[in-house]
Amino acid sequence: MPIYEYQCESCEQKTEVLQKISDAPVADCPSCDKPALKKLISAAGFRLKGGGWYETDFKTGNKKNIAGSDSSSSAKS
Repeated sequence: MPIYEYQCESCEQKTEVLQKISDAPVADCPSCDKPALKKLISAAGFRLKGGGWYETDFKTGNKKNIAGSDSSSSAKS
């Protein structure tokens, strides 16, 4: 489940809420109990590591190394 950030327009308090994507937005501030929470747009909480995704990652048979086979066959001629 994603974590959403909210900020109260009344008391400026920020809070994070763990909720389903299908759940309705939270409205009541946990600090001042007023219905003034607004959802914030924030950066994703994950980072991709490693070598990355390549053209050949999920290909099998003759489809594998398409880019490599084209450049190697033209280099040999």
